[in-house]
Amino acid sequence: MLSRRNFIRNSTMASAITVAKTSTAFSILHKELLPEEPLIGHGGYKYKVDKGWAKISPNTNPVFNCHEMVQDSKGRLIMLGDDTHNNILVFDKSGKLLDAWGTGFPGGHGLTISKEGGEDFLLIVDCGWYQDRTGNWKAQAGQVVKTDLNGRVIFSIGHPRTIGIYKDDEPYMPTETAVAPNGDIYLADGYGSDYIIQYDSKGRYIRHFGGHHNANPEHNLLNAHGVAIDIRDKNKPALIVTSREENCFKIFSMDGKFIQRVDTPGMYVCRAVPDGENIYSGVCWSKDAAGNHDGDSGFVTILDGKNQVVSNPGGNAPVYKNNVLQPTLQAPEKVFQHCHDVCVDEDKNLYICQWNANHTTPVKLTRV
Repeated sequence: MLSRRNFIRNSTMASAITVAKTSTAFSILHKELLPEEPLIGHGGYKYKVDKGWAKISPNTNPVFNCHEMVQDSKGRLIMLGDDTHNNILVFDKSGKLLDAWGTGFPGGHGLTISKEGGEDFLLIVDCGWYQDRTGNWKAQAGQVVKTDLNGRVIFSIGHPRTIGIYKDDEPYMPTETAVAPNGDIYLADGYGSDYIIQYDSKGRYIRHFGGHHNANPEHNLLNAHGVAIDIRDKNKPALIVTSREENCFKIFSMDGKFIQRVDTPGMYVCRAVPDGENIYSGVCWSKDAAGNHDGDSGFVTILDGKNQVVSNPGGNAPVYKNNVLQPTLQAPEKVFQHCHDVCVDEDKNLYICQWNANHTTPVKLTRV
């Protein structure tokens, strides 16, 4: 005999099953009616795009050009821009603003993080070339400053002319730094004379190389926009130097001897960002289908441990013929404009900084 309690229990279970089936059916139908957001990238490197990741207001924390981003030991994301209301913006991974400081870098361009004695430090590069509020380009002396994470200045690296490295007719407009495992600082004079200048951890000069007039043309650099430390082979660290106008990276030993050239035809790459076995880079612009400079383009490129391009989020898929990479263009569905830097977090999500992109904040690419 069916008791009242069992009847109610059985009726409740039946209702729950019916609701669950109806909910599942609705979810499937809803998913079919609303297609998933398209992914960008290729192979095993595909991403969802979040252009609204940064939770800031242009009224209180304006961004003029978003240049570079790094992640500190606490997982915070630190962005450098060239708006002197707040050159430095600090975010958590959800895009919430945690801190803002810096008013003295109108040409804020390069940002590097290093750890010394358990503490994080920043190297901030102001290239000296900037746009005022009317859109006119202006120039001032470039500067390289080491600070703590609160903006306290530790030291500055002076103009190379003051220590006899540069001649009077050699321009100096630095764009980037990199810090070696031993603390040495490598500075790229990418908008100036295209030298890579090596200093010790205190900012004392060691040597310089690159430039334009070497016997071996592979030592020459043309728009040495970036420099990075490659420790994928921990027993043999190397330097990855951008020669942007040549559409390539050039790999040097730590004392400036040329090792290898990695061509990225059609891609005007910014700094290399090594992470694990990969190298990531913003492509500030590319060439169009006719091979002409397309100044209003940009995407991201990703290389594997053999320096082969495996994905181009926002660009066309990489194509190799006879082991030679073919020229790569921006994808027809435009996602980015002038990708200037890539920051990679521990989950392999990417944060993309864009230059000359209508004051946009960093774009997050969530890896899927």
